[in-house]
Parts: sequence; structure tokens; C-alpha cells
Amino acid sequence: MHYDEYFRSLRGKKILVMGLGVSNRPLVRMLLAYGCDVTGCDKTPQENFDDELRELEALGCKMKVGEGYLNDLSADIVFRTPGMHPNIPALKALRDSGAEVTSEMEVFFELCPCTILAVTGSDGKTTTTTLISEMLKASGKRVWLGGNIGTPLLPLIDQIQETDYAVVELSSFQLMDMRRSPHIAVVTNLAPNHLDVHKDMEEYIQAKVNLFRYQGKEDILIVNADNSITSQFVGNGTTRYFSYSGKVKSGTYLEGDVICRNGTPVLDKKEIVIPGEHNVENYMTAILAVDGLVEDETVRQVARSFGGVEHRIEFVREVNGVRFYNDSIASSPTRTIAGLKSFPQKVILLAGGYDKKIPYDVLGPHIVEHVKAVYLCGATGDKIRKAVENAPGYQPGSPELIDCQDLKDATLQAARDAKSGDVVLMSPASASFDQFKNFEVRGNYFKAIVKEL
Repeated sequence: MHYDEYFRSLRGKKILVMGLGVSNRPLVRMLLAYGCDVTGCDKTPQENFDDELRELEALGCKMKVGEGYLNDLSADIVFRTPGMHPNIPALKALRDSGAEVTSEMEVFFELCPCTILAVTGSDGKTTTTTLISEMLKASGKRVWLGGNIGTPLLPLIDQIQETDYAVVELSSFQLMDMRRSPHIAVVTNLAPNHLDVHKDMEEYIQAKVNLFRYQGKEDILIVNADNSITSQFVGNGTTRYFSYSGKVKSGTYLEGDVICRNGTPVLDKKEIVIPGEHNVENYMTAILAVDGLVEDETVRQVARSFGGVEHRIEFVREVNGVRFYNDSIASSPTRTIAGLKSFPQKVILLAGGYDKKIPYDVLGPHIVEHVKAVYLCGATGDKIRKAVENAPGYQPGSPELIDCQDLKDATLQAARDAKSGDVVLMSPASASFDQFKNFEVRGNYFKAIVKEL
């Protein structure tokens, strides 16, 4: 269906937009421009509205906000925000009453005229998505980057042409009720994550499976052969694998220091400027995703010039010979483990934050191996301390465990104690919601402190 036809068909229907955060605001504008009857539901009370929410209200969006925003709802169509669990009682009641529950992303998949490549996973999503986009752009293609990263794409659909490429990052929350799959689906890896929101690990895995569940015979699935969960996934079309640890029959792997694709050398890992072995995996994944679309020489050009994504082992500055890195994206133990392995030396680690109710015991041994001092703060600080103390090989003082009041206190203490040649890595292994709205705000706060040292 053409997007214009779709939006015209919504006129006269009662539409609820659940959640008025960044991804849904352009959608509200678009619906209002088509003359639709729109009600925005959000827990933010009216007195805390920002200018944009006031403007949407002035344009004709009805508001149901504040504490009771989920009570007594009725609608024909509901657009759910990515962070809202699709099985909350309010959405269940709406479905039972005959409402269609969808999302900005699902409608985009339905109406998008061009080829879609989509990436999900517990770790590495954003860098992999960005790499795929950079490689396609470098080969002269017109690319739309969006989803969980960057811009909501549905409001831009009138500009997208058939010959373009849409590259989207999708979270488990976006995928939970998705009923469409992209032409090329990528699952980077899976480990326990977001178990504060998902009812169990199985629900989390099934959400990820939705990425490729609706693919056809012509479509492609790319998965991690080294991950015990993703290695079992098989697509309806072609399944390709990437492996850091051994040769695979269809996909990418290492021969010495060179990434090969089906026996052909593509990229020497020495050419990759962003640090960390996990980024070698991200390149293996992206190389498979753009196979047949991008020349190998273009892949090498990107590797030599791409400096990484903000808040992902991002170099901040050097002070008195001490290098500071911002890895605020690391909101789970596996992310922090990848960060620790990115440096050839033992680092000084700043860790701790909001508790997502995930286990930390897996992190302890890696801290013992890769860290000389840990500055702990937040709700998970004590969990991380226990994980280190219970790890095999731990001896008191190796690493040092220092309790701090908050991130600022941890940063200042670490800066004071560090010696020339040290690396200070802020990689919290925890979410940011205890003190910050999101990991970007946390990362920017850390960078501001470091810049003032």
C-alpha cells in the first residue's frame, strides 16, 4: 500500500498514540496533518509539558496525561511507544475491545518502498547498524538510518525511493509484536538483558526471533555462530554465520588476523581504527550484511576512517598521561566485559548504576583479570563488589574496590589516583535510570567532568 493511501484510510478512526517521547512526536504531527482524530497518552503531567508537547496540543492532539493516563481507554488504532510492554493490561484491554495495536516501526515496515536491513541483539547493535549504513553510503547508495538509533523513519517515508536502503536497529521491545520482517535480518548475539521488563528469558528470545520469523525464501538471516542461542536460529531463506572463533561454511571468520568471507580475504583487522575485539565481530557482521551490495575495497576504506559511535569506548581526552574513555552504553555485564577486553593493559574501571535485576557473577572474573581498581557507585555497586570478591583468583586489593557516592565522586577519585599511562574506563555494566534519563545523558555528564579536570 502507498503511504498516502494508508494515512488517508485512518481519517475518521479514533487513534491513540501511547507515549509521547522522541519516536512518536513526528508520528503525531503526520497523523494531524492528514486530519486524523489523535489522542496522545503519556505519564508526563500537563504542567511538565515541554514546548513541543504544547505545540502538538495546539495543533489538535487531545491529551490524556499524568497519573491515570492508562485508565478507560478506547480506540480503533493504537500506536505503541517502543519502551511500552505490549502485554500491559491497558493494551490487552484495548486489543480485547477490537483495537488494532501497532507501532511507528511496524507501519514503516509495511509501507517502506525500499530494501530494509535490520539489526537486533543484546550487544553491538548500534555499531553494527552504523557500520552497515556507512558501508552502503560509501558505495554511493542513498541510506536511511533509523529505528532505535537516530530518527523515526515513518514521517520521512514520502522522501524514500525504491532504490534507497533503510538500515534500522530494533530493540526487543520494538520486536515483541512485530508481524513483518526485513529482507536482511541480523542478530548480533543474545545474553540475559532487560529482564526487569520481559517476564523471562524465553519472552526476550522470542521477541528477537520476530525479526526473521516472517521472512520469505528470498530473504537473508545473519547470526552469530559463537553464541549458544543465536547459533540455533535458522531463517526461512538463506542463513549466514559469522564466527570469531572458527571457520564457518557460509559466512565470515578469521584466518590469522584477516576477516574472510566464504574463503575470500576481505579485511585485515589491523586496518580497523576502533578498539576492541568485539568491533572485529561487528565488522564481520556488517561485511556479511552488505555482501553483494558493497565492494570489498569500500569496506576497507570505511574500516580505516570510521572512528566509532559516541558513548561506545569513546576516547574523551588525555590528562597528565591518563587516557579517559566513555563507555556509557555498557548497561549490562556483557557490554562491560567487551569494553575491558578492548585494552591491552589493566584499566581503572568506574562501574555501577540502576539495577535491571540481571546477574553480575559473570563480570567478576573479567574484572579480576583486566582491572587494577574499581570505583563503585549506584544500586548495583554492591552486587559488582560481591561478584569480584567471589571470583576465582581474587585477592584483597587486587583489584582495589573503592565505594563512591556517585559518578562524579568516582570520576574525581579515579582521576586523582591514576598515574601517567593509565586508562580510566567509565563502563557501568548497569542502566542509568538511577541518576540519569538515559545512557547518553550519563555519558555527556562524565565527559563534562573529564573536560574540567
